Amino acid sequence: MPLSDRRWVPLAAVAVTLLLWSSAFVAIRHLGATFSAGSLSLGRLVVGSIALGAVAVSRGLPRPSGRDWVGLVAIGVLWFGVYNVALNQGEHHVDAGTSAMLIQISPVLIALLATMFLGEHFTGWLGLGLVLAFAGVVLIGVAQPGGHSDVIGVVLCLVAALAYSISLVVQKPLVSRLSALHVTWLACTIGAVACLPWIGRLVDDTSHASAADIWWVVYLGLFPTAVAFTTYAFALRHMTASSLGITTYLVPPLTIVLGWLFLGEVPPTMAYVGGALALVGVAVSRRKPRAGSAVREPQPVDDEAGERV
Repeated sequence: MPLSDRRWVPLAAVAVTLLLWSSAFVAIRHLGATFSAGSLSLGRLVVGSIALGAVAVSRGLPRPSGRDWVGLVAIGVLWFGVYNVALNQGEHHVDAGTSAMLIQISPVLIALLATMFLGEHFTGWLGLGLVLAFAGVVLIGVAQPGGHSDVIGVVLCLVAALAYSISLVVQKPLVSRLSALHVTWLACTIGAVACLPWIGRLVDDTSHASAADIWWVVYLGLFPTAVAFTTYAFALRHMTASSLGITTYLVPPLTIVLGWLFLGEVPPTMAYVGGALALVGVAVSRRKPRAGSAVREPQPVDDEAGERV
């Protein structure tokens, strides 16, 4: 039996993806004392662009149309630029586990945006999920011990979640014409260009950083960005999108464990309640009306691969 046909291979790909994404939250939090939000974003994106480009170019050069470039620029600026800078700055104020819980409300935002711009139906389950998810966010915000400063961190993480959600909605039409790998590579490169204003700060931060911290920046660009994209896309070819989407609920608990092990920090107690409520909201929002249960689910395709951290 070919290796790619074995059932454990896509499961292993999922495990690698989730572990890399979870570790990224911890690495970002660790590097917050050495690199500014903008310089860390630029350094990571440059490494990710080079790594993704090495694979993407080997599969042929893409030929985006003028309309495609509009979408690519939007994704690059929002998903790779705004998302990374906002998340990096947000983790200056809140711990890695809390930020992971906040980013996990993205599926609810994506569903809402899809009803607004992709013609999908707004359901009662989506409405209930929105209420629960944002009630959870409020609890997470109230739970932060640092007052105003930590609330700013919560808001920045929500900005990152919104930027990611908008980008994924914009990405859907693009991957019907271009491969997900080429879209990701081009958007990552555009994001790096958008972050060039921080190049002076990156040079300065790097000159004062330890060798270990510099390697952590390389790690972020190479593994959670480039490698995790590849393993996620592979898993998506062998699993249904809905089944794979549910596995991302494991990112917050994994991040909390890694943050405790490597950083010695955990979210406030009430943040766990808020995070659980937000995840319940995400799960509720994904429920489908009974009338649509007989509709055959589309075959999994490569169009939902996306980076979270």
